[in-house]
Order: sequence, then structure tokens, then C-alpha cells
Amino acid sequence: MPGRRKTAASGNATDQGGAVQGRLGIIAGGGTLPVLLADAYPDAYCLTFEGTDCALPDEILTRYRYEKLGSVFTALRAEGITRIVMAGATTRPHLDMKQLDFTVMSLAPRVMKAMGTGRDDALLRLVISVFEEQGFSVVGAHDLLPALTASAGLLSGAPLSKEARVDSARGRDILEGLAPLDVSQGCVVAGGLCLGIETIQGTDAMLRFVAQTPDRLRRGRGVLCKFPKSGQDLRVDMPAIGPDTLRRAAEAGLEGIVIAAGRVLLIDRDVLLPLADELGLTILAEEV
Repeated sequence: MPGRRKTAASGNATDQGGAVQGRLGIIAGGGTLPVLLADAYPDAYCLTFEGTDCALPDEILTRYRYEKLGSVFTALRAEGITRIVMAGATTRPHLDMKQLDFTVMSLAPRVMKAMGTGRDDALLRLVISVFEEQGFSVVGAHDLLPALTASAGLLSGAPLSKEARVDSARGRDILEGLAPLDVSQGCVVAGGLCLGIETIQGTDAMLRFVAQTPDRLRRGRGVLCKFPKSGQDLRVDMPAIGPDTLRRAAEAGLEGIVIAAGRVLLIDRDVLLPLADELGLTILAEEV
């Protein structure tokens, strides 16, 4: 097991009444978000699961197997963890049935039922329920780092053109229609035509696909819309945009990006907004 980071800072937090909320555990996936959280909460206990491409350094990270979930709960309690945050990209695990511990075996019927729906939201809700049943409070990254989201308004660039505003409304309609199917958090619309829908491959893959769309099939520059699915639990699956999203959007020739105010993570915000200006992209946060 890797060594733990030594620091005088504390991962504990207090509520408005001054009560200590307890030490934080970060269940880290891929991407920048776990790094931001670990920097902000230097005494947090950081863990990830085998097979995850996690950017946190090994000296502050402990790795576990999905099949040994009981050991995760034991370690969290031993470390004094009362709150956990799940941050970063993950994929559905491939379990080695011969390695399952008692905890995972007892959860197997519920896991199989959730996975059998084909819906990510069902599986994520189950994960939240399991940790809460074990006595841990599940919080969202946006609760810990409020600056990750934005209030409604123009965040960067020029106001959207009339055509882009129409495309944005169309994009929201498309995402609202897909929400009951648990399909997408993002789409690209140009001239009223849907050029791409975000699927399991992610936003960057969709934008690369849009960039390859021939001009004869496009009726304008278009916009990327990023909105959470209706009823989505934002503690574990909030949509996000980052610098790479902006670069891919610019390569796809888009006019801008429209996001849900307070419900989409802005990764590397200090880099994100100046980069949008540099690329000539508008970022607009809309009320939902």
C-alpha cells in the first residue's frame, strides 16, 4: 500500500454552525478534477480502483480492487472518513467473479439488476446508496469547490448570434427528449440540424466527429449544448467542460458553448475562460 502524504492541513470542514463535518475521502477517476480536489483538501484520503487512469501521484493514492469493496469501507473507517466525493472519469468494471469478497457478493443481485437496465444513472444511484448505507455522506465536487460551476450569464466571448440562440434552444429540446433514455449530456446543433450527440465515447469524440462533417451538411457554425439529464444525481455525474473541450469545439468550427448554470463543472476555470477568448468561442450559462 502506498505511503500517505504528511501535512499539517486538514480535510475536515465545518458547517455554518461550526460543527466539524469529518475527514474527506476522494474516490478518484481520470482527468483533472481529482487533482483539483486533492490540492484543495490536502488531508483527504485518496483512493482509486485498479484499471483507472488516475492522475494523482502514487504517494498519496491507495488502489483497491472492485471485487474487494469491503476493504474499501474498512479503510475509510480506519482513516476517519465521514464524507466521500466521487470525482473523475470511470468505466464500468469487469469483475473477476473468483475474487469477490462477502460485501460484493451480498450486493451482487442489486448490482446485476442495475447493470441489466443498461442505464448509467441506475448504477450510479446504487453506488451512492451503498456508501450511504455504510454510513458515509456522499457529496458533490461542486459542493466542495463552488467555483467549479457558474451563475447564469455570459462567461466569455461575444453574445451569441440569433441563429446560435435558436440552435441552443433546439439543443436543449434534443437533450430533454433523450433524458428519459439516459443517453446524453451534450449535443451539437447548427442551423437547426443536430450534428452530433454525446454517447459513451464522450464529448471530445463527438466534437471530432462534428469536425469531420462536410460543409454541404452544415447550415451554420453551431453550438455545443451541455446540460444534465433530468433527474440526474449531480453528486457523482455532473457534466463538465475543460480546455480540451474548447479546443475540440474550435476545431469543429462552433460559435460557442451553452451550459446549464450551476449544473456543469468548469474544469481549470482560470485557464478555460481566457482560452475561450483566445479561440473566439462564446461560453454562455443558462438557467435550467
